[in-house]
Amino acid sequence: MKRTDSPPQKPAVLPDCPPAEIIAGWLGSATLAPSMHNTQPWRFRVSRADQKIELYADPSRMLDYSDPQGRAVHIACGAALFNLRLAVAVGGREPVVRLLPDPGHPQLLAELRLAGPYRPCEADTELHAAITARHTNRQPFSNRPVPPRVLAELVQAAGSEGATLHLPGHSETFRLLYLISDAERDLLADPGYRAELARWVGENRDRDGIPSSALGPRDPAGRTPVRDFTPDRHQTLGYAWFEENPQLAVLSTAGGTRTDWMHAGQALQRVLLTATAHGIAAAPLTQPLETADAWLVRDPREDVEQPQMILRLGYGLPVSATPRRPVGDVLDERQEPLPPDTELVFTYSRRGRSRAR
Repeated sequence: MKRTDSPPQKPAVLPDCPPAEIIAGWLGSATLAPSMHNTQPWRFRVSRADQKIELYADPSRMLDYSDPQGRAVHIACGAALFNLRLAVAVGGREPVVRLLPDPGHPQLLAELRLAGPYRPCEADTELHAAITARHTNRQPFSNRPVPPRVLAELVQAAGSEGATLHLPGHSETFRLLYLISDAERDLLADPGYRAELARWVGENRDRDGIPSSALGPRDPAGRTPVRDFTPDRHQTLGYAWFEENPQLAVLSTAGGTRTDWMHAGQALQRVLLTATAHGIAAAPLTQPLETADAWLVRDPREDVEQPQMILRLGYGLPVSATPRRPVGDVLDERQEPLPPDTELVFTYSRRGRSRAR
């Protein structure tokens, strides 16, 4: 399945639109994409007459403190779009995508048109099978290193979606871990951020957010390479020793526009599904990217790339899935344009929290 950003010539005759239950299955695959705090910030609209599926951002699920610019919303929706592309391709139709097709409607992030018949390749089938097996893993990983051939495949996966995956060396890895720890300490000093965590994380959840069962333990040495999701709860998630030398990966794009964010989301999901197919676990570490000092994540040896995601990779024990909303909750049946007061306005200032000095 190749990455497509603009439609080719429309074929003269298209197959009939698939049944509603088939499309619902495709959308179910899309909803299994990762999102920050499992907010699931997407909505879909299906036009059977035009044989197209529109992907919208859901402004009610933006994170005001962690994601004031909407970057994480775009990345999550890009990941959902990649899953949808895979599901459509494996379902026998060619997915033709336009990103941000209508500047007048910034909530509309992508349009996927069902083109002619498509014969999925083996790689499509393998990645599609990994969709249901991919889960964020915040548990300790073993000290077994990820093989170089697998890391090379992950780099190639990101590149095929228009992004770059950097694999930092030993010293750069520990510089990034310091940045992550420093950024989290500053984030936790913000009462608004802590309240946002409390809204989306903890306890038993059956539709969205991160249940307590999906949180990771703490490292007795104080070097836990996972986010502290429960700073205000007087409870312990237990302690466990984490891997001595975490394998990090930094996903970057050439720029920091909304289009770049959508490419980053699709690249992220291709990387995650490729890792899952190889038995590799992954967890995001995005704390520095949620501050005004996100540029510090970039390797000093690189030029002008924009870091979009930090991943921790390794071999871990299986974990359970986080909850998902049913397809009916993310399917918009309305056919009229959304009213202007529901538009999601994305800003491009250097807005965000500066790190305390």
